[in-house]
Amino acid sequence: MVYNFRLFWRMAYRSFFHTRGTHGELKGKRLKFVLLFYTLWPAYALITWLFFLLDDLLFPGYKQQPVHKPLFIIGNFRSGSTFLQRLLARDGGVFTSLRVADIFFAPSVTQKKLLALLNRLDTALGHPLKRLLTGIDRRSLGQVRIHRISLFQPEEDENLLLHAWSTFFVVFLFPFLDEMPPYQFFDDAIPPAERRRIMAFYRACIQRHLYATGGKLHLVAKNPIFSAKIETLAEVFPEARIVYLVRNPLDMLPSTLSWFSYAWHVFTTPLEKYPYRKEILEMTQYWYRHPLAYLDAHPAPERLILTYDELIHDPERVIRGLYHRFGYPARKGLERIVVEAVADARAHQSDHVYSYEEMGFTRQQIVEAFADIFERFGFDQREPSLPEPAVLPENIELDAASD
Repeated sequence: MVYNFRLFWRMAYRSFFHTRGTHGELKGKRLKFVLLFYTLWPAYALITWLFFLLDDLLFPGYKQQPVHKPLFIIGNFRSGSTFLQRLLARDGGVFTSLRVADIFFAPSVTQKKLLALLNRLDTALGHPLKRLLTGIDRRSLGQVRIHRISLFQPEEDENLLLHAWSTFFVVFLFPFLDEMPPYQFFDDAIPPAERRRIMAFYRACIQRHLYATGGKLHLVAKNPIFSAKIETLAEVFPEARIVYLVRNPLDMLPSTLSWFSYAWHVFTTPLEKYPYRKEILEMTQYWYRHPLAYLDAHPAPERLILTYDELIHDPERVIRGLYHRFGYPARKGLERIVVEAVADARAHQSDHVYSYEEMGFTRQQIVEAFADIFERFGFDQREPSLPEPAVLPENIELDAASD
């Protein structure tokens, strides 16, 4: 069974019963969200799966679509992966990424073909539909704090697994971590058969996207949660290129806790400002150590460990190095693409403010919890001083929601 009905009904039960004293107590905006979700989601899921079935009838060729040299950007949340993905995605002659619209409104080939037809008609009429959607996008998703989200921007395609109800992201909508399978420790905690089921569905979605976009481009995907799936990822995508981004834990951990807190407060009123601090700390430790251990044990030119500081101080050198190392064709105009991406990041400076003391941690506790990471990468353990000159200001958040 592709769809995880067991988890779906478990979350449905917990949403309506025994919620008192939990982060998802059924009152106020939580009650409104739950009623709206269970009114709309079943119909939405049914329509999505009908389109998946139509793909098998109308476009069965997607099943033979090769996934040639896909690039996966992983690492903890808030480590620069969104900036790197969106920078590379600007090179539309080499890369393709799934946008929010692709993930949630057109995950099937059939839907993508219909949207392409609609887009051609809209263009012939002078783009009235595009202007309408852009305005709606700006007034809705454009209001999300911390991370810039848009229907028309690349996003984490881990969200595709919501269509199979088999992702850690379920916990953002339903904050009952005790009911969740341990997806955040995927390679070590999920049974092999279940891992294969989930990743087979993900691969099929990627094949659909590549098939619908002509089949000649290379996927570039950023998924922090794939840090927990790196071993399975390498098995499912033998040609995978992997960039593991690593950021100073003193910056990563409070930024991650702040983002999780913000996301949960959108859908519920948690018992505390920063829920599941202990669990998130454990998760982030695993997302450092597990992928690093795998990459150390399986060194290859197709895999790269890159620090956040390297990326923001000299993005052009980093990008040119990736093209050369991973065998992607470097075309003219790459410098312009980098300059535009940097300018875009500067123009959208985040208002993401956080304090690890407020979250219940001291600087020393974080340093001790990630002692091996500080030792390996030589990250600064001191109080921050004036930043050194950089291509990008240090206070710009290059990562995005959920990163």
